[in-house]
Amino acid sequence: MIRKTVERGIVAASLVAAGATGFAYFDKSGWGRVDAAALPNAAAQGASQGASQAVVTSVPGVATATDFSGIVQTYGPAVVNISVIGKAQQTPAANGQMQIDPRDPFSGMLPFFGQRAPRETPMVRGQGSGFIVSPDGLILTNAHVVDGASEVTVKLADRREYKAKVLGSDKQTDVAVIRIEAKNLPVVRLGDPAGAKVGEPVLAIGAPFGLENTATAGIISAKSRALPEDTYVPFIQTDVAVNPGNSGGPLFNLKGEVIGINSQIYSRTGGYQGLSFAIPIDVATRVQEQLVKHGKVTRGRLGVSIQEVNQALADSFGLQKLQGALVSAVEKGSAAERAGLEAGDVIVRFNDRDITQSADLPALVAATAPGTAVKLEVIRKGAPKVLTATISELKDAALAQREPSEQEQGRLGLAVRPLEKQEQREAGVAGGLLVEDVTGPAARSGIQPGDIVLSINGTPVTSAEQLRALASKAGRNVALLVQRDEAKIFVPLQLG
Repeated sequence: MIRKTVERGIVAASLVAAGATGFAYFDKSGWGRVDAAALPNAAAQGASQGASQAVVTSVPGVATATDFSGIVQTYGPAVVNISVIGKAQQTPAANGQMQIDPRDPFSGMLPFFGQRAPRETPMVRGQGSGFIVSPDGLILTNAHVVDGASEVTVKLADRREYKAKVLGSDKQTDVAVIRIEAKNLPVVRLGDPAGAKVGEPVLAIGAPFGLENTATAGIISAKSRALPEDTYVPFIQTDVAVNPGNSGGPLFNLKGEVIGINSQIYSRTGGYQGLSFAIPIDVATRVQEQLVKHGKVTRGRLGVSIQEVNQALADSFGLQKLQGALVSAVEKGSAAERAGLEAGDVIVRFNDRDITQSADLPALVAATAPGTAVKLEVIRKGAPKVLTATISELKDAALAQREPSEQEQGRLGLAVRPLEKQEQREAGVAGGLLVEDVTGPAARSGIQPGDIVLSINGTPVTSAEQLRALASKAGRNVALLVQRDEAKIFVPLQLG
């Protein structure tokens, strides 16, 4: 699926969809996630509370002061601070040479082009926010807050702390679900983002720069924003002060309902510059339900590339109104092609939903169950036309998945799956298991996700069950034959 930036007007291919994450500085354009805030060296973890005021129009044309203190008092206890510990990414050294992790079993096979700088991969700490959606400890946050975390700690407003388990995360929408073992917890109320209006006051609660339980307020600046590299999320744009550490925190409306998850900012400095973006809560809850129930997210797929309709394009295609999603390409063999869609068609309605702008279509397609027949109203060469498409499934197992449990990873600390035929051909192997996650002995030995396990103690393996059975019968030490790219090496694991 080819993605294009907003500047070029392309929303996405394949899915007619979108999704994203990221933070501060980014590139010269300034786009970035409201990433988990890095903890300062000095202790700066005092709780900071407060509520801002905004402006609300209670009578058409008349503005009055709004007090958010009731919302903060009632629902603030359901907002949590999330602390994570994870490994730093490998980066080039000052002399241009890559820093080598001495635990990497393949490090000795790398070509030698100068001084190596072996060192332990440092552990990094970060902070983000989240909010409790069920009394038994289910919490929503951003995927980028917990991405790569080896340990997640949740701190409640009353200062109680719990270790959290990541049930699953979806990088495409930047939504993650975590759970803590607790009962009778305070929860937020969820609202309907569709009913939110531009200009309406909203409130954010989170932990900017680690300052817990901080409340900031503003207004909704725009709706259904498509951001660079995003294809599934029609973001809510606000001017609420959101900074690193606010990631995953709730966005409240005046009724005290959560209508979004604060996720991204536009910034050339890494801090707040008046443009903040939240994931609509209905998008997040759909992801939550699938992750909790099925362990993965299934999305609908149409198979077209689309772009925004501007005045010049509207004139060229004979449109009476500036609306819809202009089809720029139709993928061969896709649901769109089978439905009869053509390049140059403008999709103006998806079932009973109007497509006001191109960013409306991706989320609707993604939220549709594969196999569902939908009605597409299009404008073709200036004339209306109705088509019926049967939505297919987006085939991408890496988009979202539940974190493997310790039981699934077994003695070796490996979560694996058999390679598909195409993957076997690409890797040049006849069997093997693809490593999806590592922990324990495997992680200590330097095995990484993406490696292929070919055998254990000389016995070729073709299934996770076989690998688990052989490991259970092994002694304290085993040797795995592992392939990474085109290199193969035996890796010893001490199981204990």
